[in-house]
Amino acid sequence: MELMDVSLVDWSRAQFAMTAMYHWLFVPLTLGLGVIMSIMESLYVKTGKEEWKKAAKFWMTLFGVNFAIGVATGIILEFEFGTNWSNYSWFVGDIFGAPLAIEAIVAFFMEATFISIMFFGWKKVSKKFHLASTWLTVLGATISALWILVANAWMQYPVGMEFNPDSVRNEMIDFWSILLSPVALNKFFHTVLSAWVLSGLFVMGVSSWYLLKKREVDFALKSIMVASVFGIFSALLLAFTGDGSSYHVAQRQPMKLAAMEGLYEGKTGAGLIAFGILNSHKKSYNDSINPYAFKVEIPKMLSLLAYKDPNAFVPGIKNIIDGGYQTHNGVALSFEEKQARGKAAIQSLANYQKAVNAKDTVDAALHKAQLKENYAQFGYGYLDKPEELIPHVPTVFYSFHIMVLLGLYFIALFGLVFFFSYRKKIEQAKWLQWICLWTIPMGYVAGELGWAVAEVGRQPWAIQDVLPLQAAISSISTNSVKITFFLFLVLFSVLLLAEVRIMLKQIKKGPDKVV
Repeated sequence: MELMDVSLVDWSRAQFAMTAMYHWLFVPLTLGLGVIMSIMESLYVKTGKEEWKKAAKFWMTLFGVNFAIGVATGIILEFEFGTNWSNYSWFVGDIFGAPLAIEAIVAFFMEATFISIMFFGWKKVSKKFHLASTWLTVLGATISALWILVANAWMQYPVGMEFNPDSVRNEMIDFWSILLSPVALNKFFHTVLSAWVLSGLFVMGVSSWYLLKKREVDFALKSIMVASVFGIFSALLLAFTGDGSSYHVAQRQPMKLAAMEGLYEGKTGAGLIAFGILNSHKKSYNDSINPYAFKVEIPKMLSLLAYKDPNAFVPGIKNIIDGGYQTHNGVALSFEEKQARGKAAIQSLANYQKAVNAKDTVDAALHKAQLKENYAQFGYGYLDKPEELIPHVPTVFYSFHIMVLLGLYFIALFGLVFFFSYRKKIEQAKWLQWICLWTIPMGYVAGELGWAVAEVGRQPWAIQDVLPLQAAISSISTNSVKITFFLFLVLFSVLLLAEVRIMLKQIKKGPDKVV
């Protein structure tokens, strides 16, 4: 694997990030709105009341528009692994491709089978069969998300694999450890719950618009009640899985945790930054400048969240680079030690291949053993300096803290809306309706920030500790990536504008116009 120029890596990263960000504008509403409309159809089947059927069909229409465009962006996202990241695809394709293949074969066909019945089978099948089709469509979308998130989690925490020096590929040896990885399970629930929260905000906001316009009042009140209950449930569970995410990041990606908190010097009994502003004069991990211009800290909370011990030592960026602190696996290695082992692993691979070609079985066995001994630090052999290990701290720090603050705000808003709905005072609370309407974009912002933390925070790794980005890239021209970047930017922007226009048109028509 040859190293590529920096501009090619940066443009390929930018293209993939842009595609992923657009894709995530469509996916969460699909996952959450599907559950809400299924709940409403279940109420229709149980009670026989036509107003629940009307509500379910209205939200189903918006679900369909969003679903179609989300599929289009998702297909392009998967193709980019082959076009822009071919070394990555070669190196781990046997593992990474498996969950994506299952997602396409099982989940996508499951969705395709039942979605037609869901949309066109209202008068052609029984109520219960139609309800089952609706839930199975939503289940298919959720299973699709599961396999994609399993693949992403494996990049953050590679398990269940073994490197084959003969093919120079990683091969799967334990499928279940990949699927049931604690990182994968937590990422799945956290991501899906964030989608549910967004959908609850979306339904409350659109329903509030109807109340402000004094239209479809009964429909809006029912939708707000369902969305607020659904939202409270989702937001509280989201906070719980967020705690799990912090724990897993601390155990397996300590540099990401340090960037999330702007922590340069490790501490025993480290506090959690509730609110803070980074010092723009901090330029190096090795200088003595205070990293914060201002901060409000909760004492010992970071140690508690990260290690379940309020007095635990949390390593900072400098500690992770310098090494020497105690971990559950022993004393942490420094960057120089990891780099040396990584280079030794790369050299052992080259020596092994020479020995195999020379049919020297003794040397081949020796170099293979040396490769296996140092393979855990394989990716460090492609890095030149310790600064490459540090993600862009301001991006990760502010993304994380804004996301958390928005999450707390969403919990409070769902609770307030439920209280007013339960007391039958939501119709008179115009101020609360306006807040719900203008909160819709914040749900999208929180989701995008969550992905920024997850993906920017693990830089420079395509696969944690195993493969850095500069070794994962395709051998293509930078100009090709630039051209497709702007083509995709225009295409996705047109799709987004088309979706917003169609959805606004459907919302203005109202549930009574849905056939």
